[in-house]
Amino acid sequence: MLNKIAIAAFAALFLIGQGSALAESVAHSGADTAIHAPAAHGAGEQTQALAEEAHAGNSHAAEHKGVSPKPYILFRIPVGFGEGLPVTNSMVTGWAISLLLIIVLRIAVGKASIIPGRGQAVVETMVGGLRDLYEGIVGKQMIGKTFPLLIALFVFILTQNWSGLLPGVGSFGIVEDGHLKYFFRPANTDLSMTLGLAIVHFVAWLYFVLRFVGPGHLIYDLFGNKADKKEVPGPVYYPLFIVFFMVGCIEVFSIVLRLVSLSVRLYGNSFGGESLLTSISGMMAWLMPVPFMFLETLIGLVQALVFSLLVAVYIGLICNKDEEHGEHAH
Repeated sequence: MLNKIAIAAFAALFLIGQGSALAESVAHSGADTAIHAPAAHGAGEQTQALAEEAHAGNSHAAEHKGVSPKPYILFRIPVGFGEGLPVTNSMVTGWAISLLLIIVLRIAVGKASIIPGRGQAVVETMVGGLRDLYEGIVGKQMIGKTFPLLIALFVFILTQNWSGLLPGVGSFGIVEDGHLKYFFRPANTDLSMTLGLAIVHFVAWLYFVLRFVGPGHLIYDLFGNKADKKEVPGPVYYPLFIVFFMVGCIEVFSIVLRLVSLSVRLYGNSFGGESLLTSISGMMAWLMPVPFMFLETLIGLVQALVFSLLVAVYIGLICNKDEEHGEHAH
């Protein structure tokens, strides 16, 4: 199970790296256009004015100690073309926390045995509790297939949320242009990370639905006429096809919108919490941030649980529909 958790986590992180590279490329293109536009018109005075405004803006940014809305690029990996694949501080934090988690779990569990040791008992108790929670949503027949994904999402998001509370995260790095470019940033405060997790959920949802339910059942669930022909008069029954088709179109749009809702919700809570802790620590570094750290611990747990439960609900809405009757399409 730990191997499956690691694979799911690093698959999400790979998507994050691609998203960060694309975002950085677009940002550089926009910046280059903004810089060269005045020179193309040959307006020397306007260029000087813009330079002074930019300098003033940089000075203001240097004085501002809030959390940057986007991660910093620490270095680039050469790929043979372009500027290379950027590696950001959020990616480094995600990798480090994932490796640390795998090592800690391996040490805690050790070699699995029939009579579990203390570490194995603790891990099995927590995993068993989560399995029972998810089983009530996705059903008995699907829990074995979906649990590795659900537990991986929960553990990965939880540890990344709590990584912002570790000493050294977001607090040390190098100073460039009067601004601290810190080495470590909580991974979930990067929108590319949360979008990558949402994409992983969407691909997994498509796989489970098409593999264990089938495209026919999915199409009927979205667009089919759910009315009983024996109980509904003909003049009413047939126009309902149009109604259910329109409802299905809305449902398809809502399914695609899950990519936005899942990623933005997680990013907003993580980034907001990190900004809050940074502001409070700037006001008073001792004692005052402690209550807010406990609050962020609770919020991190809730957000990890909400994300994984929503994924379970999305899968269970289709895959668990007929389990009460003992019917399940394969």
